[in-house]
Amino acid sequence: MANIVPFPGVRPKQELAAKIAAVPYDVIERAEATEIAKQNPYTFLRIEKSEVDVDPAVSGYDASVYQKAADNLREYVEKGWMIQDDEPCFYVYAQTMGKHHQIGLVAGASVAEYQNNIIKKHEFTRKDKEDDRTNHVCKLHANTGPVFLTYKQKDSIDAIISEICKGIPCYDFTSKEDEVRHTFWVVQDKETIEKIQNEFAKVDCLYIADGHHRSAAATRVCEIRKKDNPLHTGKEPYNFFLTVIFPDNQMQIMAYNRFVHCLNGMTSEEFLAKVKEKFVVEATTESKPKQLHEITMFLDKQWYILKVKDELLQNQDVVNQLDVSILQNNILSPLLGIEDPRTDERISFVGGIHGTPALEKAVLDHGQGVAFALYPVSIAELMAISDAGKIMPPKSTWFEPKLKSGMIVKPLS
Repeated sequence: MANIVPFPGVRPKQELAAKIAAVPYDVIERAEATEIAKQNPYTFLRIEKSEVDVDPAVSGYDASVYQKAADNLREYVEKGWMIQDDEPCFYVYAQTMGKHHQIGLVAGASVAEYQNNIIKKHEFTRKDKEDDRTNHVCKLHANTGPVFLTYKQKDSIDAIISEICKGIPCYDFTSKEDEVRHTFWVVQDKETIEKIQNEFAKVDCLYIADGHHRSAAATRVCEIRKKDNPLHTGKEPYNFFLTVIFPDNQMQIMAYNRFVHCLNGMTSEEFLAKVKEKFVVEATTESKPKQLHEITMFLDKQWYILKVKDELLQNQDVVNQLDVSILQNNILSPLLGIEDPRTDERISFVGGIHGTPALEKAVLDHGQGVAFALYPVSIAELMAISDAGKIMPPKSTWFEPKLKSGMIVKPLS
């Protein structure tokens, strides 16, 4: 069962919602975030990425950065920029990006269910990133960045959410930077809250789509608080972390593409000959793969399509059949020497939202190297891997639209 709870959220004053809402902390560099904060003093980046308000020479992981985040959140509340609901609520968060529309439920998800794999993972985490979010949450006594969850769609839940969306939203704005519409409802009715909890209790499991480090950090914070609380019951707010939960049939996954800065000492001709040993290679004018097990490659101002040979798929598990795994295991590692793409500085990752022109530009600006465009992983593949207890290669999925930070904060006390 999925045990979710309402909570008394801290959220923007209605007329400031569009100014406060910000991109997630991990998709923007410090310099760009600092410039945004200079132009917009309300931006939630001052809390989620609070190094924008400290000396540029200070590390983003310094204790003063987390203290500044806590000070800024306190300032937002004291100035009335953000307010707290009096009673525990659920919230509904809808996003419209072009023709794509998705509606999620904002709720507290259970740390215990994360630990017991009822909330399923598909990525490894890095300790330094876990430490960062753990320190952030501990200092603020709140979850400020939501974890993006999904579940196998249920008509009964859809019906409840659709009814809520007939009401008047508390926020409804379109963000200027990406033209995504954000609409937000508060669910205060106790009967509706109970219905939602009862229906989610029938959901076998939840899946992390995006936010593995935030989830892991929430778990670590819970263990710290539990240890410090001799009267711990398991019902305290720190036992639940901030999530937005979407049905799987509304998820939009884009490719997460690769740019490798050099050819590992090979000429373009030598590299292309090596690739042809594993793939059927054809020159093309198309920059995007059209189906699973096709990869496009940009080399020397020319696009190629790499078709996976059948022998590369034989006797492979659900992870190694992914195109991202095929690329890693047959080109990036053996030919280009990229053993660990999470740490190797010779590889860069380009989210699918930026399109294949961004790959061309990366290669041309660098004057060498090679870029690869992948066919997007499906939500069914992600769920199958999570169900099997397997781990996807790093940077396998790029979800759009991104959840805004600052729409809601979940206090832990």
